[in-house]
Formats: sequence, structure tokens, C-alpha cells
Amino acid sequence: MDGELFPRERTLIAPGAVHVPDWLGPERQRELLAACREWARPPAGLRTVRTPGGGTMTARQVCLGLHWYPYAYARTSVDGDGAPVKPMPGWLAELGRDAVAAAYGGDAVDGTTASYDIALINFYDTDARMGMHRDAEEKSAAPVVSLSLGDACVFRFGNTASRGRPYRDVELRSGDLFVFGGPSRLAYHGVPRVLPGTAPPGLGLTGRLNITLRVGGLGQPAPGTD
Repeated sequence: MDGELFPRERTLIAPGAVHVPDWLGPERQRELLAACREWARPPAGLRTVRTPGGGTMTARQVCLGLHWYPYAYARTSVDGDGAPVKPMPGWLAELGRDAVAAAYGGDAVDGTTASYDIALINFYDTDARMGMHRDAEEKSAAPVVSLSLGDACVFRFGNTASRGRPYRDVELRSGDLFVFGGPSRLAYHGVPRVLPGTAPPGLGLTGRLNITLRVGGLGQPAPGTD
């Protein structure tokens, strides 16, 4: 935010987990937001995710490349309108590789050269949150890339053994990058709250968008070239 006493800096949150503030500039944020709005349109658009126990997630979701549902992947929106999932754009896969390079530099982490082929886009309104969970449906050990747009949130990054402590709370703002791989690839994480009214005024978004990029390792076709 403008007027801060000290600039926010790249921070190692846990082994293999890195927070890079302000990685996306204002123009790139607007471009990514426009793309998210197109992806959210039907068919296979933004939907409410229902859990096996009959509950619903408060954050709504749209998927690219493969469709995630609790707790597997499919090629169609099996818990939505049943339409084929939208393809993973090549430029978004490239953004994932650039993000890993920005987070790790020359550090050796499993899967850093893999091609990102799945995107999960979650929309949080002011009351939405995400419980502690692991991204464990992929067969690849490649790092998970998380990009934030809109309102800031409290992002809780935990350990690989349980949903409880120890964990660390990190404020993620619009444009921030968070990457976790290596020993933190299967760490529990969640969003206990969104901070309403904190989105950049020029972005034109109320609420929070999180774009999570993953490598499935599941044998699906390579990303597109658009």
C-alpha cells in the first residue's frame, strides 16, 4: 500500500514456500482480471463447489485444463453444467514458469521445469473463506503457484502433518505471488478471512480472485498456444 514505512520484500515463509509481493504490476493485473471474467462465463463457468458431505465451499470456482472437484480431476464440469473444461492457455502456463523462477531463482526444487497445465480460479466475496487443506490430487511434485487479485486476504500456511499449528499467517495483496513446493508442497493452507475494501481502486474488482496454477502429471494434453 502507498505510504508504507518499509517496502515489502520477498520472504521465505517455510522451506520451499516463498512470498513475492507486488509481482504483478497494475496493467498485468487488469489483463489477468479480464481473462478471469471470460473464463468465468458458461459453459463450464464459475460454479459453487459442493463437498462429499453435502456442504458447499463459500469461494466459487472455475477450472482450466482439467476440472477439479472434491477430490479428483475430470475433463468435464462434472459437478457443474457437464460441459468440457476450458483449455489451459499457453501464456498462463508460461506465467507459471516465470513465477517459479521469480520465487526460487536458481534454487533446486522438484518439478521447476514442468509445464503448468491446470488452473483453479477461486472467487471470494467479502464473507468467503477456505478451510485448511492440501493440494494432493496431482501426481506431479512441481510447485503450486498462487496469484492474488483484488481484496487482500489472510493466507494461513501450515505444516504437512496436520491442519493445526504450527502455521504462519501472511497478508496477500493484489498482485502478490506465493509459491510452495519441495518440502512444503503438501503443506496445509487456507484463507481464514478476506479484508474487504483493500483492492486497488483502479482494478475494478470487489472481492478477491486467486489463480492457482498446478502441474497435474495426469497425462492430459499439453496447454494450448493462445
